[in-house]
Amino acid sequence: MQRPPTTQEFVLGELRRSIVSGELAPGQPIRQDSIAQRLGVSRVPLREALKTLEAEGQVVYQPHRGYSVAELSLRDLLEVYRMRQLLEAEAATVATERFTDTDLARIADAQLDVEKAADSDDLVAMIAANRRFHFALLEPSGMPRLLRVVRTLWDATDAYRAVYYNSDANRARVRQEHDAIVAAAQERRAEDLVRMLDEHRQHAVDALRATITPGAD
Repeated sequence: MQRPPTTQEFVLGELRRSIVSGELAPGQPIRQDSIAQRLGVSRVPLREALKTLEAEGQVVYQPHRGYSVAELSLRDLLEVYRMRQLLEAEAATVATERFTDTDLARIADAQLDVEKAADSDDLVAMIAANRRFHFALLEPSGMPRLLRVVRTLWDATDAYRAVYYNSDANRARVRQEHDAIVAAAQERRAEDLVRMLDEHRQHAVDALRATITPGAD
């Protein structure tokens, strides 16, 4: 049985969902009283959750003004994706040598969840399934410290994924690229897998580069 979340984990999850769905838009002030009331919690776990999001760069705090959702920044995106490229290449290379049939089934199942969410136009579910897909690829590496850093990088860019997945063309591209990535994993072609993951990230960056306004930096 899955352990129920703590109040702070529950609040953190709800704030992440609100940012990803666009309910809390970039630049929007975060009204702590109204959010605490809506979630039925005190402001203590809400403040702790906001501190976590602030450390990830998803929200910003200004004295006398409080918290607001961070504006999307091309500079931040490029830095995070460069770090992901370096770390995920290492994890994917090692993981490819260790894939079991169970690992490959998890990867394929996660990709099916991505497709189902895309068909339903459910961006929140698609982003969650996409995350499961990518970490199913990386976790067999058995490198928990590296993956903790990668998870933090992913947390910092969920809002960007929501923008990217808003496009029908981008969602279709993700599905096609995932199919190729699954095939490379199943055939244990490490070099191809790393290259495809690089291209997969780059396509997202290229699309977002045209979407994020320079003024956001």
